[in-house]
Amino acid sequence: MTRRLVALAAAAILGAAVQAEPVVMPAAEPAQTVAMTAYQAAQARWKSSLEAFAAADKAQLPAAGGVLFVGSSTIRMWSSLAKDFREQPVVINRGFGGSTMAECNLFVRDLVTRYKPRHVLVYAGDNDLALGRTPIDVMHDFAQFARTVREELPDTRISYISIKPSPSREALLPKIRETNDIVAAYLRTQANTDYIDIFTPMMGSDGRPRAELFLPDRLHMNETGYKLWHGVIAAHVPATAAPAMAAVRSPGTDGAMAAALPSVPVMAGATPRP
Repeated sequence: MTRRLVALAAAAILGAAVQAEPVVMPAAEPAQTVAMTAYQAAQARWKSSLEAFAAADKAQLPAAGGVLFVGSSTIRMWSSLAKDFREQPVVINRGFGGSTMAECNLFVRDLVTRYKPRHVLVYAGDNDLALGRTPIDVMHDFAQFARTVREELPDTRISYISIKPSPSREALLPKIRETNDIVAAYLRTQANTDYIDIFTPMMGSDGRPRAELFLPDRLHMNETGYKLWHGVIAAHVPATAAPAMAAVRSPGTDGAMAAALPSVPVMAGATPRP
């Protein structure tokens, strides 16, 4: 109960802060310069993934009004995503492995709003925690991400998929729970959003992550794990009528050189896990 009260208080404070005007950086190092530097570094780090997305878009740009999943390797490795959500006319996978919530925030215009989806589902945060960032850091980056989506696409629904409890990161469970609580509390203050709890069904009766849901690396999910995810998430993604031109884009990690995209980052990111 105490943890949830702290989460509610933190979410309320951060939610108010995110809605306020951005903090002005010292003149010697303007905020825009800091953010652009982080954005350029992230572009270099994820060059092959961005090139693959650009090549896929050149071949066939997804129609607007789709359902877009963005986040780390858990999203990238969901190979059956389009099939699992086949009732959706347009399903876009913009997962890039090992990425952080901070980097999803940096690329929000490149990988999310440019497609004009009707529903955005984001899974990120556990890599941030593994890198030593705090639950408040993750919450702040997600809130900035959501703010950009809301400003550019006012009618788009935003869903946060809770951080999963991986056996290999069992030591991070307290921080994972705290992050999930803070984000859930924040979303309860926002319209047209929801928090999707996959943490609870992935925990066993012994209070530990369910190992049978994971690959041998004990970090990424196996087919059973993804079936569980689909069962939980599908209830939050209702079917809709097909737009004029449907497409499903889920490129690999190789492709032609991506052209520079006119994104302006919001927050600086963290160095990703290899």
